Amino acid sequence: MISKNSAKLMRFLPDKVVFKIARKAIDGYLDKYAEIKVNGYENIKKVDGAKIFICNHLSNSDGFILEKVLKEDYDPTFVAGVKLSNDPVTNLGTKVVKHISIKPNTADKDAIMGMIKILKDGENLVLFPEGTRRRTGSMIEAKKGVILVARMSKANIIPISLSGTEKLLPINKEGDMSQEKWNNAVVNVNIGEPVIIPKKDKEESKHDYDERCLNYLMKSIAKGLPEKYRGVYK
Repeated sequence: MISKNSAKLMRFLPDKVVFKIARKAIDGYLDKYAEIKVNGYENIKKVDGAKIFICNHLSNSDGFILEKVLKEDYDPTFVAGVKLSNDPVTNLGTKVVKHISIKPNTADKDAIMGMIKILKDGENLVLFPEGTRRRTGSMIEAKKGVILVARMSKANIIPISLSGTEKLLPINKEGDMSQEKWNNAVVNVNIGEPVIIPKKDKEESKHDYDERCLNYLMKSIAKGLPEKYRGVYK
């Protein structure tokens, strides 16, 4: 990993130079440490138009892996927490991956409207509905923002089930993202069939309907994971 001091010094360089350095470093890490296995890529082509790729979240390497898999054909924008931009090392990753920043655990209306605009413009989006990484690797309860974005954009939804990145770039025990270390790992990227949000039952409350929709979407991710990763969505 690029050191924190090096990352701080790079802030004084032109953006184009920073991009080249960061791109070369990340590509080098992935080529050296990650054995990426993709299954179900053909499922993406089963629907036309803008797509929301929803995925479980294990590691800071998740975005880099998915960008490598999806960029050539779908060039998605990623949704990333603002704290990634605040750390000098992880900020370099945001220079490489096309993204929109969101304030975690808040009703960030500007970010949500930005996501909807991207999709309505016909572009693609990658969302991690859990909103944060999990040290154990098992899925945790997702945030409901994905439901709002999906409904308002009417975009197609493609579930992606990711495993192995928690070994590729594990979460630092002290929570210092700049100290995370790359390791050799097999990374499995399972791309599921497109999913459609179920319709509301006549007598169903909005709260119950939202919960049912969220559970349905997250289980579509869990379906492509080994059981130990499924967590609350077994």
